[in-house]
Amino acid sequence: MTFDLVVLSPAFLDLTFVGLEGLPTLGAELFAGDLLRSPGGGAITAVAGARLGLRTALAAPLGDDLAGDFLREELAREGVEVIGRRSRVTPVTVVLPVAGDSAMVTVDQGVRCTAADVANHAPAAMVAGIDQLTCVPSGVASYVTCGNDDARAFARRLPAALGESRALFLREHEALVLTERSDLEAAVEDLARSVPTVVVSQGPSGAVAILEGRRHDVPASDVGRPVVDTTGASDLLVAAYVWADLRGADAEERVRWAALYAELSVTAPTAVGGAVSEERLLDEGARHGLSPSPR
Repeated sequence: MTFDLVVLSPAFLDLTFVGLEGLPTLGAELFAGDLLRSPGGGAITAVAGARLGLRTALAAPLGDDLAGDFLREELAREGVEVIGRRSRVTPVTVVLPVAGDSAMVTVDQGVRCTAADVANHAPAAMVAGIDQLTCVPSGVASYVTCGNDDARAFARRLPAALGESRALFLREHEALVLTERSDLEAAVEDLARSVPTVVVSQGPSGAVAILEGRRHDVPASDVGRPVVDTTGASDLLVAAYVWADLRGADAEERVRWAALYAELSVTAPTAVGGAVSEERLLDEGARHGLSPSPR
């Protein structure tokens, strides 16, 4: 099968406590309204890609365990094909959303996709962590993400291959850690010297981007509903950016579509719970003055 998008980023089983009024302290017991299981990490991006009409595959290794079985079933239901090898254990994250933010605890054995896992696939686009650039085949457009661990590991030593990617996506905290800067403006300028497009998520404040050398501030859109869970919004932003890029949107509109998609997601528990369909995104985009690009 030919894919539009292959996601290499590690996937997790997310266990989300819903309805918490605060975080527990030592010796205290709090009660949640519900506990939800959902795809996390790279699986969020893959599910979003499929809901946006892209033929999507996930290349992150999933374990031969109950968590892996659950993720494979959920991904198949969403139309995402799981490719590559299996691992022994599936990474798991416990998510505690509180007051528009969240705390997380993750168990991850560190098994990642290899170049051999995707050697026979040449999609239009690949989403990969900054440590996985060597896995992207020559000629495939890469969209690079950077989490907390990656930011610490690559601080002040960005890989040269990053300059060949279509865009780098990270949150404000990761941008500061990756560049070892205390000021976001300086951090963004540093990153823009290594990659032509940089998109930094700023949570409820929107996003700041350097698009082919030009600075763009993308304010948050008013989607008319309160924030419930921000987990995975940055993973959804990447998926929508790729979708808009493959549709032929210009640089500024790609970021605006991506930011809107992420903002729509935070009104529901879990990232995939808030990942809307292409039809819904197009409707919301029209409300916010965005024009759909030709496919």
